[in-house]
Amino acid sequence: LEPYIENPLSSTVFVVSYKEKKVDARTKFAKLLKQNAEVFTTKKIYDNQLPEWASNMVQQHGLTISQKALQLLVDHIGNDLSRIQNEVEKLAVNLGSRKNITEDDIETYIGVSKEFNVFELQDAMVRKDLAKAIRIIQYFEANPKAAPIQMMLPALYNFFSKVYMIFGVQGDEKTLATAIGVNPYFIKDYIAAAKNYAYEGVERILLLLHEYNLRSVGVNNAGAEDSSLMKEMVVKMMR
Repeated sequence: LEPYIENPLSSTVFVVSYKEKKVDARTKFAKLLKQNAEVFTTKKIYDNQLPEWASNMVQQHGLTISQKALQLLVDHIGNDLSRIQNEVEKLAVNLGSRKNITEDDIETYIGVSKEFNVFELQDAMVRKDLAKAIRIIQYFEANPKAAPIQMMLPALYNFFSKVYMIFGVQGDEKTLATAIGVNPYFIKDYIAAAKNYAYEGVERILLLLHEYNLRSVGVNNAGAEDSSLMKEMVVKMMR
């Protein structure tokens, strides 16, 4: 590309998309771009910004979405904006004349179970409902693609790390939601977790998540299945 960038055609709009990494500013290629082109750089958005981004994408399609359906969508897909956009477009096509996206729509058209997902596992853990948590993990065991451990552990860590932040903040629910960077609609879940586990319990959960993340990639693990690791971890967290 360097010869073309040195002498571009004035009649052509030529766009180069460089995804996932930054262009090394020390290279000749980068210096040519800076000299002869417009360079636009965007940063990957933070995970706590995903619900707002996805909600805006839904609105751009003239649709609305329930808060729980939005959380299911974001938790299932993660920080992949292209895929979120594709799934929203798929929903827009399949809804027909309806304008509101529900949990049932997420389950039907995206393939996320509204009863057995990371969001519901998190809810069971908040309420210390061990029986429900084990049922969800057993579903994941039978459907390994539904929620692999590499997806569950970061999601749980993200949740409980924000619960941990609550202990350093004072104020009403709106103040707490702003301080820890979550939608006010969900702040009650974080407050409930803080009350049910207390400071020491949340700290122990974060340490266990770190330990089992290492075990999930083979560190100090004698070959235990992912589902066995999850069950063992959840029991230790709730005891």
